[in-house]
Amino acid sequence: MWRDGEAVLGIDAAWTDGEPSGIALLRRRGDMWKCLRAAPSYAAFCRPSFDWLDSVTGAPVDTGAVLDTCRDLLGGAIPAVIAVDMPLASTPVICRREADNLVSRLFGRCKCAVHSPSPARPGATGRRLHDGFSNKGYALATSLGCRVPALLEVYPHVALLGLTGRSERLPYKAGKSTTYWPGVPADTRKARLLGEWASILSALGQFISHANLPLPEDPEKATFGYLKRFEDALDGLVCAWVATQYLEESALPLGDDTAAIWVPISSMKCAGNAYAT
Repeated sequence: MWRDGEAVLGIDAAWTDGEPSGIALLRRRGDMWKCLRAAPSYAAFCRPSFDWLDSVTGAPVDTGAVLDTCRDLLGGAIPAVIAVDMPLASTPVICRREADNLVSRLFGRCKCAVHSPSPARPGATGRRLHDGFSNKGYALATSLGCRVPALLEVYPHVALLGLTGRSERLPYKAGKSTTYWPGVPADTRKARLLGEWASILSALGQFISHANLPLPEDPEKATFGYLKRFEDALDGLVCAWVATQYLEESALPLGDDTAAIWVPISSMKCAGNAYAT
């Protein structure tokens, strides 16, 4: 169970080094979690200060720099749990796993099937992240009762069902706006994305304080490329929220001993799936 002052880290990890990864650090304060920092990339997270108008680029993860930044923000402590949206396993990730099949089977009806990993994606990018945190003492958690510090695999699309109480995948990905709303003008699609993000932030606000991403107020002045940074940081926050559910024993591992995707029990309920406590 959680302790006051305990911290969690959420990472929306890109499957290639060239794309940025959203990241968020939370710390328990009484009945709430406080967001200490949310950023759209590793570099932005590790900078002493970051302006959301700055350029955002991808780079290989430096797990040491990430944890050093966490120590700075936590007064010398490190997160108890790191939750990552990326395939992780105790064996090489080269094809679909039981975790992918199980989540897709249970949540396919909600349009939340899982992408298939391959030797190339996440490939070396995933191994670098997993090995980096493993070498710092984070053990991959694949079953109930695992200790901390723990490394979790999570899936924001499924987590958002439980967070928002919806029964179908949320239309909040900037790169898929034409799929969500074909034939709709770009400015309208941007406004709808911003509305979805504001709704997700409101739901997160029930659990997390200070999770206030500076969403653009005028969608006409923002490109989809610029908006992507807010989506990534938001996914980092959702990953971190699942880590809080893990600590509160309100999440379940779906998979086997080699790999498991942690799903909030609230998401299982929203999808109409059976669950155990």
